[in-house]
Amino acid sequence: MEILGNFSLVCDRSHELAQLTEAFYSELINFSYCQTKPKVILAERESVRFLAGFIAAYTANCPVFLCNPNWAKQEWQQVFDLVQPDIIWGVSHNELVINNNKNNYQLPITNYPYIMIPTGGSSGNIKFAVHTWETLTASVHGFTKYFQLQKINSFCVLPLYHVSGLMQFMRCFTTGGKLVISAFKKLENSIKLYQFETADFLISLVPTQLQSLLQNSNLTAWLSQFQTVLLGGAPAWDEILEKARYYQIKLAPTYGMTETASQIATLKPDDFLKGKVNSGQILPHAKVRISNEKGEYLNNHQTGNIIIQAESLALGYYPLVPNLQTIASNFLTDDIGFIDNEGYLNIVGRKSDKIITGGENVYPTEVESAIKATAMVTDVCVVGIPDQHWGQAVTAIYVPKNSNHSVVEIQNLLRNQLSKFKLPKHWIAVENLPRNSQGKINRQQLQEIALEIVKNSEK
Repeated sequence: MEILGNFSLVCDRSHELAQLTEAFYSELINFSYCQTKPKVILAERESVRFLAGFIAAYTANCPVFLCNPNWAKQEWQQVFDLVQPDIIWGVSHNELVINNNKNNYQLPITNYPYIMIPTGGSSGNIKFAVHTWETLTASVHGFTKYFQLQKINSFCVLPLYHVSGLMQFMRCFTTGGKLVISAFKKLENSIKLYQFETADFLISLVPTQLQSLLQNSNLTAWLSQFQTVLLGGAPAWDEILEKARYYQIKLAPTYGMTETASQIATLKPDDFLKGKVNSGQILPHAKVRISNEKGEYLNNHQTGNIIIQAESLALGYYPLVPNLQTIASNFLTDDIGFIDNEGYLNIVGRKSDKIITGGENVYPTEVESAIKATAMVTDVCVVGIPDQHWGQAVTAIYVPKNSNHSVVEIQNLLRNQLSKFKLPKHWIAVENLPRNSQGKINRQQLQEIALEIVKNSEK
């Protein structure tokens, strides 16, 4: 199809992409079961089929819902109740074994190629941020201008149904670049399959992926050759940042979300290698303001709620309600932070994760970073659990690096790093922490587990 332009998939799969796109497009054009454009669920596991379905849906002006093929039955039921799809690509009704009964109302998105990107799955409540080609390309334009690039080549190991994977395709597609797609597990097993000039490529990772690659000297050397290594999806901890800096990996920590079509702030590799630790400066297509609880804008170095204005902002959440925007032009995030005098964005934590203990505010990100900096844990999550005396008790659920390390040793190292009220009152050792594919943790689930363990230990 002509729409593919100069874009190419490495490994000689561009011809296959064109053929599959034509086939998907023909299916949409020939769809005759409803007067409006069919609503498409896209859950193809195979990357070329996924991209072909995505391009075909946009070209045919059909609303498309990007979905995780690995969702459980309960999650799929949520999606079907909300979307009521006409066409399903990638998973069958028999595979899902759920009801898809049509309700007697019309949802207000029809006859336009809206792009619905899932968000919120880690909490169990799936939502779809409603994007358009224009919001996604606005993000691309801001990215290319910020990094002063005309053509983007990307090595993608993140899922295409997620904004972090989809935007890698969008950057390559709209700039006529090259795209390599690989399952991360396949990459861990062998990099010999990917012998190309990595210096011309960008790669995007989440912190857990970076940590895994840094444990293999061959993969570390390979990673250091990339033009830029974007890092996002979840807060990174000091240990892996320092290790990446030691190996001269051109890391670019980012801040963004599904609602903003990926990053709106990025720390450039040169700044990272010089020792800066923050989310970087704001990309040209976006503006960030900091406000207090009253909605008043704050000055530099004053901590408050992060508010985003961006050309890449989603229109809202599906279904869009007429005359009511669910994401306003000023998008109030759940994040807390400040902007310094150089215009760099610094993230303190999430408002919803805030722990109030003895009247003091504690943000888990700060405590987690301090614990990881002891080098005595491989992973940690800090939550607050109900406490009769303190209101909430700061609780650390952690994976010890070495069974010989005691909690007392960790606590002793933390005393000079954290105020007394920020020190965890409960420590729970586990074999691993449940993370999704982007490295995010379901804190609510861990809170419930921690509360149960603490209650049993006090009996």
